[in-house]
Amino acid sequence: MYSFLSFTLVTLSISICLHSAISQASPHPRPFNKVYVFGDSYTDTGNLNDTTTRPSIFQHVDSLPYGRTFFHRPTNRYSDGRLVIDFIAESLNLPYFPPYLNKTANTTHGVNFAVSGCTAIPFSFFLKNNITSVVPQSLTTQLTWFKDYIKGSGCNDAVSTPAECKAVFDGALVWIGQISANDYNYINLIGTNVTSKTVQKLAIKYQTQVINELLKMGAKYVVVQGLPTTGCFPLSFLLVPPPTELDQIGCVAIKNKESYDHNMVLQAKLHGLRNKFPSAVIVYGDDWHAYREVYENAGKYGFIERFRTCCGSGGGAYNVVPDPRRTCGAPGVMSCKHPSRYMNWDGLHVTEGLNRVVSKLFLDGAFAEPPFPYLLKKAAESGV
Repeated sequence: MYSFLSFTLVTLSISICLHSAISQASPHPRPFNKVYVFGDSYTDTGNLNDTTTRPSIFQHVDSLPYGRTFFHRPTNRYSDGRLVIDFIAESLNLPYFPPYLNKTANTTHGVNFAVSGCTAIPFSFFLKNNITSVVPQSLTTQLTWFKDYIKGSGCNDAVSTPAECKAVFDGALVWIGQISANDYNYINLIGTNVTSKTVQKLAIKYQTQVINELLKMGAKYVVVQGLPTTGCFPLSFLLVPPPTELDQIGCVAIKNKESYDHNMVLQAKLHGLRNKFPSAVIVYGDDWHAYREVYENAGKYGFIERFRTCCGSGGGAYNVVPDPRRTCGAPGVMSCKHPSRYMNWDGLHVTEGLNRVVSKLFLDGAFAEPPFPYLLKKAAESGV
């Protein structure tokens, strides 16, 4: 029989262990009180639902089984559940960032301007080159939306000073999600004389301009995601004509090199911006190497299907066909029983399971430059 002292010590020990476990599982203390988000379908939390044009292939994002895993309903996210930006919100102890075009949403802690299918290069370029099946919004559109959002704050145009924009950027993180993959995809899907090098030059030009403008306005903490290993997505295997050369991890070599080369130029531009704005912290999110890590070691992270699409049709090695009547969400198209075992969701977008792993790799600091914990530390030191 325990004495009262023994009972007290056991109770105290359990309490300490529980507190320790809860502390380890808890997200970071809130280093930022709001986040402004930009990007494409890998980051969009619902803006596409309120635009007039949808990507020509994946049209059914407002139908189950999109959203089935976590939300249990479609939320206009191109996944079965949460995106990387949702896991970032959780880690920062903030609510999910609502889409800008949802005018009734509470945007106290952030707003998401990302649009599925959008490009880094303005829409006019694609029209000029007879590439018409393109979502008309671009990253420049998102910057315009951001300026409309902050109207009345005293920070309204490109000539505004950081002092005038203090209220906008105090306690704010700017997140530039993946962008430019669609620029490359559109020229591959439609067939054109526009080269990959031309897309690279223009896409990075416009992306750098937007980041530069946000920094000039007073942004102090910025995360910029690079492109992932786009050659590992099932649709890439269908778009690149045979014979398809595969790289060391079994992905389409030319597409992975395209993304890798894009990222190298982007990182050089970010280095220049760090020199130009030395008081800002600009983090590069190395999605390419994070994805490669998971594709090389799929079993280690709990995945059994690297390339086969969970939600699609057509069977075969990839279970996807470039036909909107037979892609995920279309009537009669089924999804796999266990999405968490799959890396690819609908042929071009990934599962919540892969988003979870990639976000953890980023948050832990191994696939970011400088590491994400460094950004949190700098924000805390400055009293954000």
